[in-house]
Amino acid sequence: MHNDVRHARGSVVLDYKQPIETGSIPDDGTDFDVIVVGGGPGGSAAAAYNAMNGCKVLLIEKDVWPRDKVCGDAVGGKSLSHAKELGVLQLVDESPHYVVDSIIFGSANGSEVRVMLPKEAYEAKGLQSGYALPRQQFDWLMFYRGQQIVRENGGFVLQGFSVLEVTHETSEDGPKITGVRVKSGGLRGEGDELAYTARVTIGAGGYNCPVARTMVSDIFEEPFRDDEHFCGGYREYWEGVDGFEGDEGPIEIHFIDEVLPGYFWLFPVRDGLVNVGIGMLISEQRKQKGRKKSLKKIQDWVIKEHPRFKQRFTKAKMLEGSAKGWQLPFGSPRRNPSSFQPRRSAMAGAMTVGDAASLVDPFSGEGIGNALLTAKMTSAHFDRIAHSQGFPETAADEYMRELWGTLGKELSNSTKLQRMMKWKKLTNWFVKRASKKPEIGEMMSEMIASKEAQKKLWSPWFLFKTIVLP
Repeated sequence: MHNDVRHARGSVVLDYKQPIETGSIPDDGTDFDVIVVGGGPGGSAAAAYNAMNGCKVLLIEKDVWPRDKVCGDAVGGKSLSHAKELGVLQLVDESPHYVVDSIIFGSANGSEVRVMLPKEAYEAKGLQSGYALPRQQFDWLMFYRGQQIVRENGGFVLQGFSVLEVTHETSEDGPKITGVRVKSGGLRGEGDELAYTARVTIGAGGYNCPVARTMVSDIFEEPFRDDEHFCGGYREYWEGVDGFEGDEGPIEIHFIDEVLPGYFWLFPVRDGLVNVGIGMLISEQRKQKGRKKSLKKIQDWVIKEHPRFKQRFTKAKMLEGSAKGWQLPFGSPRRNPSSFQPRRSAMAGAMTVGDAASLVDPFSGEGIGNALLTAKMTSAHFDRIAHSQGFPETAADEYMRELWGTLGKELSNSTKLQRMMKWKKLTNWFVKRASKKPEIGEMMSEMIASKEAQKKLWSPWFLFKTIVLP
């Protein structure tokens, strides 16, 4: 099976619409150092980073490639730094994509600010302007490279296998996850059930990851879902939206009356194709009344009736079958957490990353960067020699402390901004203020373009001085 099937700009370009050959299926009962459940960016990266550390890895994806993933499709600087480490960024550069050189923020009263992401200046500061490309494409490239690394290091990769059970046991030392039972389907044929064990199982299966659910709900009986920390998202792809030409330019985020306390976005993903969507806290969405309660209906009204947007869609056409909704688990801090913030993300025998650990940024809605960051973190906390008898609870606690120590301040500040955007007058003031004070625009761009968490954004004094003082 060949994936490098066409040429562009003189380079071989991988065709992300083709299947990915992932080799043979390991025998029932095979033991591994690491099992990774979920083949999205977080899972592919976790599998690759651990394989690069010398671990025998099993990577499991329930779907068969190519497959779609509903998302806003923006990929920020934090994500691209890890993509570069894993050899994916070059593949992205060689495939069709949109370079994000700026972000337009719009408020309910019509005020707008365009935050520039100048490449040279930002790269000198350890930042990187972002990309936008369909998640089907980005995820394909991540999985393609991830499975290469896993197999090159003696591991195995499964597609079309769903997790039936996350196996666990309890001893005098407490509960411990020991592996998974899976069932085949789709490409691999119906009905085969197999079981695998590992020293550590990494959950990367999204907002409803079976590893996370087993650990949080079943074993520790802690709250798994809270609508105050879950966002609903809705996305459509449109061609011919006015204001987007070429393969480089802005993405747009609009805080408008009909969508507050969420936002309406316009993210070009390549010349002529735009990801159009809405995100809103589920708890707030349920407060909406009347015919526009669903995100689909709200977006339909904005596109057809809103005075600021309807003209931009008069000659546009939605791609058939592109309308899809999904959920995002925010990393906003819980007021009274049962154990660790934002919720339990590890235990003896297991760690979770990205959406499975509830780490989506509450303000920007970006989740890939935190997924890749925590994916790499798992490889630093699991040592195949030191943990040859299993990944212990002490190591799990260390992982959770580092996770929140690295991301906690950033996620907390994003939560404050998210809550601020619920208030129309405050949003109008903030956007107007940002249009007149360059320091605010720089701060907002660093939140999105940063390769790692920017510690100065953790300071309340810095935020007060930047946003409030003249």
